[in-house]
Amino acid sequence: MATIKQVAKLAGVSVATVSRVLNNSGYVQVDTRKKVEEAIHKLEYIPNEVARSLYKKESRLVGLLLPDITNPFFPELARGIEDELQKEGFYLLFGNCDEKLEKELNYIQTFVQNNVVGLISAINLADKSNYENLSIPTVFLDRGSESEYSVFSDAKEGGRIAARELIKRGSEKITVLKGPSHVLPAQERFQGTIEVLAQSNVDFQVISTASFSFQEAKTWAKEIFKKYPDTDGIIASNDITATAILHEALIQGKIVPDELQIIGYDDIQQSSLLFPSLSTIRQPIYEMGKEAAKLLISLIKRQIIEESQIKLSVSFVERNTTRKET
Repeated sequence: MATIKQVAKLAGVSVATVSRVLNNSGYVQVDTRKKVEEAIHKLEYIPNEVARSLYKKESRLVGLLLPDITNPFFPELARGIEDELQKEGFYLLFGNCDEKLEKELNYIQTFVQNNVVGLISAINLADKSNYENLSIPTVFLDRGSESEYSVFSDAKEGGRIAARELIKRGSEKITVLKGPSHVLPAQERFQGTIEVLAQSNVDFQVISTASFSFQEAKTWAKEIFKKYPDTDGIIASNDITATAILHEALIQGKIVPDELQIIGYDDIQQSSLLFPSLSTIRQPIYEMGKEAAKLLISLIKRQIIEESQIKLSVSFVERNTTRKET
């Protein structure tokens, strides 16, 4: 990759002159500017956005905090953000927090030091005070429905839909996986699910889970079939845990969906590739990312914000881990 020094050498000018051309600051003679632009084109030089922001004390950089990049939900979320930001000429700096407060704080400090003009945070907001003194616009995504500026989906309704669909399709002994207690949307999904089940005539039981990890979910799947062998319907906390449950069910010889129905949550891309393919509650993941980026751009540009909290609808995606309605 070419450097600014190589551009200066090829054009026969100083690095300072190249910098003035790149930043459109200060006087540069027309013929000199042409030489620099030709050198940039020939070397395919790409300016370092971080360096430029430090030089000009302004930038086109936006920070993005995610809790776990190994969860397929978050790369799709990030893609929606990136695509929308790039339309407006902004670029992402990314931080993977691993659900750890210290890493979150370190990334926030790093973003500020690199002059980001805005921040999108999809972490769990264990300590919202981390954001109160920030001088940059911040949008909370997926996990911050009570925040001032936020984008999220209708988690409670998603839980309700999952419960209704299993009941309509004939499940009578349902097991619900309660998602991690520190993840607000997981708790809202659970509340919606229990709200419907408690008003129905079906039997149901709850297993609490501490994460969305596939490896841990395999243990919970074994626990379900050991404690509740006659379970005929499972509502998983997300598609990853649903995948682990489906694997264990097939290992134990369960016939899906005739003997056991499974509903996931999120509709990550892998859900349609499973065999049998996973019925799930679809969050508009990519669209959520785009909406968060749009909201942040409006804040950066100090535009009038008509809707500070944006709630997107969810829907049921029928595939092959559920039966037809009875």
